[in-house]
This record gives sequence, structure tokens and C-alpha cells, in this order.
Amino acid sequence: MIAGMTDTAGGTSGTTTDHDGTEPETEETAAPTPRERRIAAWRNAPRVLARLGFLAPLRERLALLEAAGDVHDLDETADVYGNGVVEALERRVAGLLGTEAAAFFPTGTMAQQVALRCWAGRTGDPAVALHPLSHPEVHERNAFSQVSGLRPVRFADEPRLPTAEEVRAFEEPFGALMLELPLRDAGFVLPTWDELTEVVDAARERDAVVHFDGARLWECTEHFGRPLEEIAGLADSVYVSFYKSLDAFGGAALAGPASLIEEARTWRHRYGGAVFQQFPTALSALIGLDRELPRLPEYVRHARVVAAALREGLEAGGLPWFRVHPEVPHTHDFQVWLPYEAGFAAETAIRAGEETGAMLFANHWGPKGPGLTATEVYVRAAALEWTAGDVRTAAADFARRLTDGA
Repeated sequence: MIAGMTDTAGGTSGTTTDHDGTEPETEETAAPTPRERRIAAWRNAPRVLARLGFLAPLRERLALLEAAGDVHDLDETADVYGNGVVEALERRVAGLLGTEAAAFFPTGTMAQQVALRCWAGRTGDPAVALHPLSHPEVHERNAFSQVSGLRPVRFADEPRLPTAEEVRAFEEPFGALMLELPLRDAGFVLPTWDELTEVVDAARERDAVVHFDGARLWECTEHFGRPLEEIAGLADSVYVSFYKSLDAFGGAALAGPASLIEEARTWRHRYGGAVFQQFPTALSALIGLDRELPRLPEYVRHARVVAAALREGLEAGGLPWFRVHPEVPHTHDFQVWLPYEAGFAAETAIRAGEETGAMLFANHWGPKGPGLTATEVYVRAAALEWTAGDVRTAAADFARRLTDGA
């Protein structure tokens, strides 16, 4: 869905007379917003790096369910408050992650609050140690403290996951350590496998439980060189998302010991997460596990090709400074930083997509400081059609547009 925006005072709509006496623009005739133009350019471009399902038209999204009969028995009665196909999805997730059980949740925000609330009850300590760039701290409006009675304590201010030394030296006790894998707002970054195991060991030395915010855990296997069950096996509990990597309609799962998941189901009901029917979302998640999960390592490998070609193309286009971060992506997503204002970079990317048909930068550009902006680059199946040469050409054209317009 493309959100509508109005420019009238207070966000209200109305009719006024323009200064030149012409008829005013109505909501129907108003110029499209930059976001609307960006999404339109992305939809219309023959070549993009990712076709993100959640931005596709409803007709296209509904067509995803045409494959539902391949992943579940459609003669079965629809789910009611979490049985049927939802239970089948939960069993599938628990099997993939190697845990005793898993529970479906409508959102990851709810799943993680429930998990950490349950752990706080068991450890007797509501303090949750986490990075200040973690998703709950940046994107969830202080939900841990405002809704669940948890007390976030923050450490490792650098844009990376914490080290074992930082965990051991932290100046106050905590009942749970939460690790976001990958750490999205730091650039989708991951530690090495040895670093991760050392951090988990350090938390256990402090008698803390370890919870993985694994919204994008599915795409971490290539970086770690380990299967999903081995990665998830390091933690006491794991949350995974169904739409961020798997292109499902939504939803999440919490996986861990059977006793924890049983308690989590109770809190899920109390938090309003016992939804009457979830079969479209559950079916789309099962389709994603069949279709997308096996392809994620290929996307990660190609993201490294794309990132390297981007650097070469931006340099060839004459940019005086830029940053592709990480230089070698840890997952199939990464960041690009530029020394320009966000609005200018966004407009340049939109125009390049509209005029060339190759939409290299299809995501939002956000300010990162005076005269500095960054965007996220997603590499999915559509990117596999791009050679390194294609990326270099598009990146060089984009860079020239930036320097010519600056």
C-alpha cells in the first residue's frame, strides 16, 4: 500500500484558492509524493535488484496463494485460534531451528516481548542487555518498558554486535542478553562464528539467558558457514520473521524449549495475539519456506558481487567519496552511504530509474548527518539477472547524475 499524504495545515484536507487564482489541486490531482514516485518507478522499471512482495499490487500478492496446495492440504478445515495450518507451520519452524517447539505470533514485536517477559519471570531479573541500535530500541516506541515491564540496558555503542569482553565487563546484572542477528541498523552486520559463541559463553558465565532477535536469521547461514539448527542452538530462544526474508504476508514465530513456548502461548493470548484465523499468512509463510529459504545463500553470494560492482561503478562515475557497508555484505542486504542530502540522492535515484528502466536504488534515503545520507540495498531473485557489468554501468550513471546535479 502506498500511503497518501496531504500538505495542508494540521494534516487536514480542504479546498483553498491558489494565489494566482487558478483552481487548487485536490487529493485526486495532487502531485505524487517522493515515496509514491519512488515506488511507481520501482514497479515500472524492467530491471530492479529486488521485487519486494509487500510493495506489490494486491492482485499480485494474492496470486502467491496459488501455490498453497503445494505446501498444505487445502481440503483441511481452516485454522481456528492457532490450530490446523498454523500448527503445521509451527512444527516446520521448530524442525528447521532444531528446537523443541515453536509458536506463531502475528508480529515480532509481540513475540519478543513475550519471550523476554517469560525469561524475566524465570530469572527474576527484568533487565535485558541489548545494543542501542537493536530493533526494539529504534523502532518499537519503548515497548519493552512501556508494555512489558522490562528494563533495557544498553551497551556496545559501536555499530557492531557486542564482544565477549563487553558482556563480561558490563557494570550491572541482567537476566537476558538479546542479540539481533544480523544487526540491521548497523548495516546488517554479523559477528564471526567464534565471536558469537564467545559472546554467548560470556552471557552464560553471568547466569543470563540468551535470546536471538533472528528476524533475518534465515539468511545468516552463508556468513556463519553453519546450518540453521546449529546457529539457533546457541540461544535459549529465537524469534524469526516470515516476511523479511521469506516474502510472506506477515507473521513471526518464537522457538525454544517446550515449557517456554507453552507459557508464551498464554501470554500471546493476553497480549491479543490469539487471532481467530491466520491461514493466508501461515500458507504464505510455508510457501516462503519452500521457495525462498533454499535460495537465500545464493542471494547472499550475489550480494557480494553487487556490492563490489557498486563500488567500482560509483568510483568510475567520479564520486569523491562514498561507502558500501559492509564492504563484503554479511547477508543479502547492505548499506550505501553518500555525501549528499537525502532528498537530492532520492530524487536522483528516482530519475535514474524512470529514465533508464534500471532501478538500482529503490529504497528510502535517510539523513545520517549534515550532508550525509544512506540507503539500504536489497538483493533478491531479480538481482540474479544483473551481471557485475550491469551493476557497474548503472552505478556509474547514477554517480554522474549526482555529480552533474550537485
